[in-house]
Amino acid sequence: MAIIENSKGHSGGCLCGALRYEAEGEPLFAGYCYCADCRKASGSAFVPFMGFPSGAVRFSGQSQKFASKAANGNEAVRNSCPICGGLVFGGEVGKDKSFTIYAGSLDDPSSFRPTVAIFTRDRPAWAVIPPDLKIFDRAP
Repeated sequence: MAIIENSKGHSGGCLCGALRYEAEGEPLFAGYCYCADCRKASGSAFVPFMGFPSGAVRFSGQSQKFASKAANGNEAVRNSCPICGGLVFGGEVGKDKSFTIYAGSLDDPSSFRPTVAIFTRDRPAWAVIPPDLKIFDRAP
């Protein structure tokens, strides 16, 4: 798979490279989620994320889906690589109208430009919120 290297797109994937994506254009939103689910799924204080319309993202390779109940009562689907376990994206291919790319999976992490911090009510006291972000106790 070719790596997108311009400012109009993003590419990335899991640790072993078996699950890859290309996302065209700029993200609809980008930020940090401090919810308990994201913390548990990532093993970190937050998940850095970028949202794209489903038509702007192409995936290659197999993913392992894990579904859990989201804060809004809907189902949250996270996808990881079945080989290395790397967490790559949120959403269900063929069903959802948008996908959440986990910024830690980007080939070029400098293309991540967060603007929001969400579910900050669940943030551990030791987790710092970067300056200049719009802060939400829950989802906007």
